[in-house]
Amino acid sequence: MKMTLHVDDALLDRVMSSTGVTNKTKAIDLALREMDRRTELMRLTNEGLGMKAAELREVFDPAYDLDKARAAEKPAKPVTYGRKSRTRR
Repeated sequence: MKMTLHVDDALLDRVMSSTGVTNKTKAIDLALREMDRRTELMRLTNEGLGMKAAELREVFDPAYDLDKARAAEKPAKPVTYGRKSRTRR
């Protein structure tokens, strides 16, 4: 979906530099996905999954690597937006 946004340039630059993304679209996509992930985690935390604190501690994997998980979420082929190019005859 194509849209016009008013985004704080300094904030966008910081996000791009700290995450290593190479363009603004990827930076905004990453930020939206991260916000969605955090919201879902908060919802799950508040619900508690019906588990007791001791059960939740047993579920947590201390070796979990968030950076590796994020890298695995990246699609193999870059996402493209907009119209497909037409061949000229």
